[in-house]
Amino acid sequence: MEFPVLIPFVQAMGFELLRMQGGEAEIALPLRADQHNSLNMAHGGVTMTLLDVTMAHAARSADVPADAAPGTLGRAVITIEMKTTFMRPAVGRLTARGRVLSRTPTLAFCEASLLDEAGVLLAHATGSFKYLTRPAQDSRRVRAAGGD
Repeated sequence: MEFPVLIPFVQAMGFELLRMQGGEAEIALPLRADQHNSLNMAHGGVTMTLLDVTMAHAARSADVPADAAPGTLGRAVITIEMKTTFMRPAVGRLTARGRVLSRTPTLAFCEASLLDEAGVLLAHATGSFKYLTRPAQDSRRVRAAGGD
């Protein structure tokens, strides 16, 4: 599934959107060597970015109708705050699963877990996101249905 909005940094990181609907999102990352730290595991910034993007996509999907096509664009969000706990080294193909815990008309409170291929919990994050109205000039960055 393609990301509903072109985010150049996310694209450069190699994130793969697996699911985004009903206040939940799942994003995978086949970890590359250039994303490692000096200990040959995922750099903390890569881990935090994956968790942040996953929670943001969960928040974006929270007000999309259940019968909408998967990946349907919701309101834009920005991260207000985020806390991450690192539990184990992250290596290999990583999957982040995020969900909205609670929300108001202007804010979403989310969590996400990072898992390895065996389903072992590697990291966990919570975050707060502010909903925004997308400016009209940004509409060019929204992917057209069925293509880039």
